Amino acid sequence: MTPLAEKVVQDLLHAIDTDRVVLPTLPEVALKVREAAEDPNVGVAELSRVIAMDAALTARLIKVVNSPLLRTSKEITDLQMAVGRLGINYTANLATGLAMQQMFQATSDAVDRKMREVWSQGTEIAAISHALCKKYTRLMADRALLAGLVHQIGVLPILTYAEEEEGLLANAITLDQVTALIHPQIGERILKVWDFPADIACVPREYLALQRQPAAADYADIVQVATQLQSARQGQTVELLALPAAKRLGLHNQPNLEQDPTFWDAVEQSRTLLG
Repeated sequence: MTPLAEKVVQDLLHAIDTDRVVLPTLPEVALKVREAAEDPNVGVAELSRVIAMDAALTARLIKVVNSPLLRTSKEITDLQMAVGRLGINYTANLATGLAMQQMFQATSDAVDRKMREVWSQGTEIAAISHALCKKYTRLMADRALLAGLVHQIGVLPILTYAEEEEGLLANAITLDQVTALIHPQIGERILKVWDFPADIACVPREYLALQRQPAAADYADIVQVATQLQSARQGQTVELLALPAAKRLGLHNQPNLEQDPTFWDAVEQSRTLLG
């Protein structure tokens, strides 16, 4: 690691420990949607009224419910019908993910490009995670989608820091070193501050632990396998079935999953959920 990378890592770790890192906040509509969904008495009509305050989010949810993955024989043109079709929890997780996209923007062109790259990668991992969940597990696909979107959320404060450090921003290798080393720790902290459930909040840290041994398959396993599948699609050599996570997900019967066209068709359908 370069001297600059070591300095930045130490500065950021100290800032984290002393609560001086400015953590990103969820968009207001996402906060309100999650708050409403956590109310055991909330109904479709009440949640629809919260979402309707954001016209863009409303339009995207209606588009999603009419996507090839979710559509029925009758087109849905009304938000309340869309929420009823998706269900409260699915709607809340999907709305949170869709609203998060606006967070991945910056004032400088270089950081903005990097943030958009992170968002693009997140949507790819989210789509693979959703497809894995639906085809091979009993876990909830909407939670897997959200876990995929937030698995690198810890990159945001690092890039914000980089905007103020010209030397770091100009050195792509150093920035990548810093990001890879500490984004998991920051990401977990962000999701805890956002009050995300523990099985998603742990994903930024746990998806990188290839030899982890939880009691049962979880969303960190899903995201871990999704990242390995993405690497395989990019031409990297991956021993997918050697991963304990793949075994927990029951993929031992899918020896050529990274080359299975039916699976990647499912991924393409899952990608339509994110526009």
